[in-house]
Amino acid sequence: MNNHEIDYRLQGEEMQCVEIELDPQEAVIAEPGSFMMMTDGIQMQTLFGDGKQSGFMDKLFTAGKRLLTGENLFLTVYTNTSSQKRQVTFAAPYSGKIIPMDLSGLGGKIICQKDSFLCAAKGVQVGIEFTKKMGTGLFGGEGFIMQKLEGDGMAFVHSGGHVIERNLHSGELLKVDTGCLVAFTQSVDYDIQFVGGIKNTLFGGEGMFYATLRGPGKVWIQTLPISRLAGRILSYGSGRRKEEGSILGGLGNILDGDGL
Repeated sequence: MNNHEIDYRLQGEEMQCVEIELDPQEAVIAEPGSFMMMTDGIQMQTLFGDGKQSGFMDKLFTAGKRLLTGENLFLTVYTNTSSQKRQVTFAAPYSGKIIPMDLSGLGGKIICQKDSFLCAAKGVQVGIEFTKKMGTGLFGGEGFIMQKLEGDGMAFVHSGGHVIERNLHSGELLKVDTGCLVAFTQSVDYDIQFVGGIKNTLFGGEGMFYATLRGPGKVWIQTLPISRLAGRILSYGSGRRKEEGSILGGLGNILDGDGL
């Protein structure tokens, strides 16, 4: 293997964290802001890009690609510099599930939503994946630039809510809300399709496009995209009481003191 071999343990149910156990000189890379805690003997170092490039221009190019996906220019590497096993723990940024992925058993590459990567064994390359079709690029919903994780080690991505894994047979087609798509293997054919119909578009309450995934390959789907959760929270904070079914409406807000 080219990547470091790491052991791990998932903890929690809806607000999960992953504890990585490192042998001496083993290391793990992570997104800035995902760190939770670590035992003594682990050294933390900030890297420009993903740390695999040797020249300055290569590092600059890799960091620029990460910037396109909306991620931080830097990654953080945690290395066990002691002579014994040590642990470092990373937490998901919002309620959901952490998905462990052994890249060696997934064809050496997965494609995921740009904000879903949490951490990985050192040596895993974190890059960007451009879609091949113009329609996907223009109407991808969550953005047509997705992340790719390449290597033969362990990688961890997080999802919102519950995660569902689907193994698609050759030619099997699955249609998914673009925001609910977490990741898929490189063998899956990915595209964007228009929902169709004026009533569906204007009054359906859903997006105008959905993702089409055609097998063979493996797909991970989340039940609660962070964008959907954020939108619902904003609508609840607008002062309207429709979610409670109140017939008083604005008068109810005034009685509660919200309209003063």
